Amino acid sequence: MPTNDVIDLAELQQELIRPGGLWHRVDLVPETGSTNADLAARARQGETPGTVLITDYQSAGRGRQGRTWTAPPGSGVAMSILVRPNGIDPPRWTWLPLLAGLAVADGVRRVANLPAVLKWPNDVLIADRKVCGILSERVDTSQGPACVVGIGLNVSLDNEQLPVPSAISLAIAARELGGMPPSRTAVIATVLAAFELLYGRWEAQAGNDASLAASYASRCDTIGRQVRVVLTGQHSVEGIADRIDADGRLVVRTASGSAAYAAGDVVHLES
Repeated sequence: MPTNDVIDLAELQQELIRPGGLWHRVDLVPETGSTNADLAARARQGETPGTVLITDYQSAGRGRQGRTWTAPPGSGVAMSILVRPNGIDPPRWTWLPLLAGLAVADGVRRVANLPAVLKWPNDVLIADRKVCGILSERVDTSQGPACVVGIGLNVSLDNEQLPVPSAISLAIAARELGGMPPSRTAVIATVLAAFELLYGRWEAQAGNDASLAASYASRCDTIGRQVRVVLTGQHSVEGIADRIDADGRLVVRTASGSAAYAAGDVVHLES
């Protein structure tokens, strides 16, 4: 990874934007509060789906459950994508953050040769430590509903820069595991290319998401573990994470039977 890891916007535009492709516009800003908030506002003003907004520094990034997400300038990837699924009912949109997580995991494996896996629903882990978080939000516009998916990925942070001890960066993982520390430009290009492939497959399947569930499960480190699922109001359920169903829900087996969960914070209780 170069010492001064500048994101190359021209290279990204050349690699990602093509006739008939998903990506129509790629923008880079030096600093903003939240790429999700900015892109949602642009969507309400008529921004075209297929837009990517990247920033070098995000001062008010948000994660799931209202958590904050921050990283030093130039140390990570903070980007949001705007999509409007064609002919797909909004109930199936719960797959979008899962697709993004799978794209990040596959992209990191390709570009960095690191064993990235998923913690349901959409955290990306390396060596049981979080390297990426994802937040999706529905946006209602005059052209109909759309979805903004935000991705925050730690790239070059050192140990003293990590937000919590349970986090990791690609640079730290490469030192510890022998992978390749990639540039942020390469990470962004590879992840967005992976998302485009997965998104096209999802749109084409017309509601038959069983094969996507199988692909997701193959990367999901939650499956087979003893877990605690923390639900709204801090109610929680413990059991064995059994499988991912065709709706992307986590099926948990307990002493009283199995139940599927569409949302919740998962805690891995054993390695």
